Amino acid sequence: MATQRPATIQYRANLHRQVCVLIESEYGQDLQLESLAKRIASSRRQLQRAFTEAGDTTFRDYLTGVRMARAAELLTSEPLTVREVARQVGYKQPAQFAKAFRRLHGVAPSEFRASARENRAGPHLLASAV
Repeated sequence: MATQRPATIQYRANLHRQVCVLIESEYGQDLQLESLAKRIASSRRQLQRAFTEAGDTTFRDYLTGVRMARAAELLTSEPLTVREVARQVGYKQPAQFAKAFRRLHGVAPSEFRASARENRAGPHLLASAV
């Protein structure tokens, strides 16, 4: 296997950083690898390589991770329905959102919210009981 030139490694790391910034600020929109590549004057394949080599992941997995992290924050801090959270993090179908959330977090969004509420209430209840 041939080694890459330092310029190629740096170029792909830069592409990866640029796209990650876009994903983190626009995760709630319909983001496609092809359109993001055009926005940063690159090709779809170059971005795929950048995610594999510089990010050690795929575009889709990175996007899903950002969306699920934000969803977890919203579920625990905002009085939104699961449907509203799904929409805010870029899912048109709540069922697809719930499936992705469950795959990453191991529980349904509503169970995650309930568990977070119990964990927040637990120490306060103990403190007030003493």
